[in-house]
Amino acid sequence: MRKEDFNIMSNVKVVEGLKAELLCAIGDLFKLLSKGSNIAQEALLDCISGAIIMLYILAEKLGYSHLAVDESMKRKLKIGMVEDDQMEREGKSLSKLYNHIRERS
Repeated sequence: MRKEDFNIMSNVKVVEGLKAELLCAIGDLFKLLSKGSNIAQEALLDCISGAIIMLYILAEKLGYSHLAVDESMKRKLKIGMVEDDQMEREGKSLSKLYNHIRERS
């Protein structure tokens, strides 16, 4: 087996593992949210941040840089802001996230 073949197989295995971990993290998030106000805030934050981390790593394994992900998110957020998305109308959520991503770049 060639070294290149091994790297491809290794990357496929890593991507599949990340996909499974992401599904589990989202499942854990839904379980926590279904418990209502009795949930530990730290556990909720851990699920959300863990999912975001896995998505950034998955994007990298698929050939996208973190910057490319950020730029894509900014484009999507701008579209939502211009089209007056419901999330934007109900508290400027898209604008707040757009400004956060723009400021950290």
